[in-house]
Amino acid sequence: MSDSAMTDLFADSASFDAPLDMLRACHGRIRRQLATLERHLAAPNADADARAAASALLKYLDNAAPNHHEDEEQSLFPRLIAATSGSASELVDALSKQHQALAAMWRKLRPDLAAVAAGARSVLTPSLVRHVRVAYFDHIDLEESDLLPLAAERLDAATLAAIGAEMARRRNVAHPAPSGSAAG
Repeated sequence: MSDSAMTDLFADSASFDAPLDMLRACHGRIRRQLATLERHLAAPNADADARAAASALLKYLDNAAPNHHEDEEQSLFPRLIAATSGSASELVDALSKQHQALAAMWRKLRPDLAAVAAGARSVLTPSLVRHVRVAYFDHIDLEESDLLPLAAERLDAATLAAIGAEMARRRNVAHPAPSGSAAG
């Protein structure tokens, strides 16, 4: 993903120096995109706003969502389990299962969403989009109410810096490597 595309995805002014804020920024963007798409599905044909919403959601779910889940699963979750002596394992397992379920929903939704983005008559039903929106919002709510506060409480600055550097590498964005030995 290009630097400009990455910047678009994280337009909420978060930086890799604050990886938990980056994750929150992703959450805000997906909430807005899903809500926008749901509003525009009422049109019998894919109007310009519905096409734009579908295109933005495709961009997010094809590019940013996999990175976001990897940020959590490869960088955040293992460190949080270690920092909590395993007490976060149940939360991490639940979130990992939700990631799998969301990815499965995405695979099902993607062809129809691509058709809307291309201007085809929408075959997306409001109930399906609402179901996907609710699943994403519930997942985001759990991360924001439990995961991110726990991470902010338990992870030190060096660990957060290492996570931020890994997030930047995933996106091929230049970011200084953290100093110290907490990178693992």
